[in-house]
Parts: sequence; C-alpha cells; structure tokens
Amino acid sequence: MSAYMDRAEIVLWVRQADGRWSARTVWAVVLDGQAYVRSAFGRRSAWYRRVLRHADTEVEVGRDRLRVTFQPVDDPELVQRVSGAYRAKYGLSWPGPMESMNGSEAAATTMRLTNVRQVSQLPA
Repeated sequence: MSAYMDRAEIVLWVRQADGRWSARTVWAVVLDGQAYVRSAFGRRSAWYRRVLRHADTEVEVGRDRLRVTFQPVDDPELVQRVSGAYRAKYGLSWPGPMESMNGSEAAATTMRLTNVRQVSQLPA
C-alpha cells in the first residue's frame, strides 16, 4: 500500500446504508510503511462515521481499486508522528489546510489502512 501513497490524494469509497457508494477525496500519508488517513472535519464527517461502523470501504489510487479496513489510532505518540508526516507531505503546498488536518479535531480521527486487497483495475 505504501507504494500508492506518494500521491497527493486518494479517493475513498464508502458504502452507504442503502447500498450506494459515496466518494470522498482524502489526503493520505505513509509512516513506517503503513498508510494513514484522517477526516478533515473530524467526527462530524459522514464517511468517518460509516467507516467506524465497519461499512465496506475501498480506496481508488491511480488505476487501482483496493478494499481496505481502518484501524483507529489511539496512541498519542503515533498520532503526533502522523501529524509530522502530514506536515512534511502537505505543509509547503497547502499550509492552511494542513494545519486543519493537524488540529485536535482531525487528529482524533487518525486511522491506519489495513487488510488491503486489490478489487479491480480501472480502465485507462
């Protein structure tokens, strides 16, 4: 998965209760070979709440669609290290949004992508 995360953004697909998929573009970072995401709007975000309820979730990275699960991160030291990865990756290009992503509300939603499996390859 870490090979995919050099991109600035990935598309996160989360299945809604009615079976439809909704897409959300998110920033992702890699730390020690593990990919992490956060909700820019904290716990208020619908996709974040659905993921916590174990909704089917996939990420689209380039031409690949990958099924993933998320593991919430509650280790304060790791959350700080992920914040550093966000600062390093996005700080120069998007300093304002990056500060929001590293704020306490967004940082509290830090999640590790796990159980990554290829679903399909999208047409070119």
